[in-house]
Amino acid sequence: MALTAAASAREILTRLHDVMAKRLPAQSKLNAVAEIIGTALDSEVCSIYLLREGLLELFATRGLDQQAVHVTKLALGEGLVGTIAENVETLNLDEAATHPDFAYRPETGEDRFHSFAGVPIIRRERSVGVLAVQHVEPRRYAEVEIEALQTVAMVLSELIANADLIDTAASAGTDRPQSTAATHAQGFKLVEGMAAGVAVYHQPRIVIEHTVAEDIEVERHRVYAAFDKMRDQIERMASQAEFGGGGEHDEVLATYKMFAYDEGWSRRINEAIDSGLTAEAAIERVQQRTRQRMREIDDPLLRDRMHDLEDLSNRLLRIVSGQLGTAAQLGLRQDSILIARNLGPAELLEYDRRRLKGVILEEGSLTAHVTIVARAMGVPVLGRVRTVRQLVAEGDMLLLDTSEESLFVRPSQAMLEAFEAKLALSQKRRAAFAQLKGEAPVTRDGHRVTVMVNAGLRDDLAALDLTGADGIGLFRTEFQFLVSATLPQREGQRRLYKDVLDAAGERPVVFRTVDIGGDKALPYLNHDADGEEENPAMGWRALRLALDRDGLMKAQARALIEAGAGRSLNIMFPMVSEPWEFDAARDLFEAQRAWLAARGRKMPSEIRYGAMLEVPALAEVLDLLLPKIDFLSIGTNDLTQFLFAADRAHPKLALRYDWLSPSILRFVKRVVDQAHAAGVPVAVCGEMGGRPLEAMALIGLGIDRLSITPAAVGPIKAMVRSLDREPLIAAMQGWLADPRGSLREVLAGWAGQHLVELA
Repeated sequence: MALTAAASAREILTRLHDVMAKRLPAQSKLNAVAEIIGTALDSEVCSIYLLREGLLELFATRGLDQQAVHVTKLALGEGLVGTIAENVETLNLDEAATHPDFAYRPETGEDRFHSFAGVPIIRRERSVGVLAVQHVEPRRYAEVEIEALQTVAMVLSELIANADLIDTAASAGTDRPQSTAATHAQGFKLVEGMAAGVAVYHQPRIVIEHTVAEDIEVERHRVYAAFDKMRDQIERMASQAEFGGGGEHDEVLATYKMFAYDEGWSRRINEAIDSGLTAEAAIERVQQRTRQRMREIDDPLLRDRMHDLEDLSNRLLRIVSGQLGTAAQLGLRQDSILIARNLGPAELLEYDRRRLKGVILEEGSLTAHVTIVARAMGVPVLGRVRTVRQLVAEGDMLLLDTSEESLFVRPSQAMLEAFEAKLALSQKRRAAFAQLKGEAPVTRDGHRVTVMVNAGLRDDLAALDLTGADGIGLFRTEFQFLVSATLPQREGQRRLYKDVLDAAGERPVVFRTVDIGGDKALPYLNHDADGEEENPAMGWRALRLALDRDGLMKAQARALIEAGAGRSLNIMFPMVSEPWEFDAARDLFEAQRAWLAARGRKMPSEIRYGAMLEVPALAEVLDLLLPKIDFLSIGTNDLTQFLFAADRAHPKLALRYDWLSPSILRFVKRVVDQAHAAGVPVAVCGEMGGRPLEAMALIGLGIDRLSITPAAVGPIKAMVRSLDREPLIAAMQGWLADPRGSLREVLAGWAGQHLVELA
């Protein structure tokens, strides 16, 4: 292997720079570049493909048939080269022909070459070409060689752009809208709310014009100074962020600060400088590798942590380049809706909350740190709006309605009036629901329904008093684990649980033990499963994981028991599949109670144990489980996807199943009847109970306990207070005995006839 150290990479960059500085035709320069790289990596073939008129054209090669130059062209996604460009990914194959995307082009004469490695040539976050090497003998290229290719590709993008060899549109992107007419885009609701304001882009793209360093020590000093300045900024913002009362967002900021001080990150940037890159290019080089890692990561929580690191990279790059003019630093002059590919929590905190009305993200997720902070700030966020840069120009008027997952761009007067009317109605309805805060959810025929809230953040606790809910029917303890960079300590858990109980006062709180694993994997918790789980929702998660990793569950048990000293403590185990799992979990808690009692710790007045019914198999052994438990809760979100064998996160299946299908309603009815016969209280916690029509159906099945999102408490209370329960129960029995498809229309018609409030 010819390339063994950063010094060799620097030698390549110097030779490339010398070639491109000469007064030679562009084609001659590219031919020389291919020769330099092929020689340095001891590869028989080095080829450069550039994006021209939407196709990847072979522009230069060392080792392939020269007659194929400017003749061989590949579409994005076609062959290995097209796959690299389309996915902006690196390929390293010891046998190229075995890859499913391999496409043989006879004119190139490449049939005698086996190994293949290729990297995208990236300009302004888009692929504008591919740099590839091939070798006769099957071999995987070493990591140091791949990194050299990626570094060369980065420099090459600057050089070929300056030579006008790539499409302008490909390198610059299409940040201007293609039309000035009113238009509409869909996204994914991250934080609930409605907002109106002008479009403001978070930051202009920083284009790196100089990639090869003249003096690496000067560049290193520039990076060190930028790190110091960035860390000062983070410390200052973290100290000024005030939400009141503490919360998970504080842990988010602590994790964010941890990344800012990460020595591994700064070391990787230093290594890139050692290879001969400028400070800006070194930061961008490491950032490109981070983006590529993010594309390969299926774990959403770990991917969110990588977003934090990219946010810090952007901040560091702006500091070292002197291009500090983010929209936050320039100041918002009017009501604004912020647009960004993604945001870190500290960047969001820089904005004037009086002017910041909403946020639109090209990416984003429910568990991202910026989402947690935005929720605490009360700023609505719409994520995954992939086309926003093509639709929206700086200064455009925007209307944001996350409940409809909609963005309206340059709205017409009619659209503006409709939005304002909905906003006014929403405010009026919220005011009306607020009036119900002190009213009990009692049906017209005198039946009391218990309406509780789901929670997981300290900030959610305020909803108890704001909504007048009966308590917390589901406190998701895993959220503390998800936002933390390390396993939360027992004392931190105990403080959180005590705060929750203090806020609830005399109202009951049901703590669900930690539900992690599956799609809520923790980067700091390694598991023993071989490879990635093909179906994480049905995999090693929730109670299964907790029983296997009983140290984690023991610590949580002690924290809950200590927090509940002198009070009634309600513990619920998630995803119970068989009665023995409940027995094992309860026995673990009881052992921890005995351990604490033996050491003189004050105990809860009682501990009530319950189970979540999410796995359909549990319904077949309820006769064995019910005598053991104090309460049962039906988790409709997971239960529904398991019953229908339909992943609720799959976009093509999201609308395929209906909560008002007879199969769901009959299943719930059977469980309710069996639980009531055994004298065990049964509740529903999940999105189904928070929708007025679906909640009405559940009451018709005999459910009288709901645990729902705080925003749904008002509408559910209004529905309950307008309902006659007994006639509905009688009607439901008839409909379920002879169903004609989904009962949605039937139930809606009945509600209309009986003046049930569903709005």
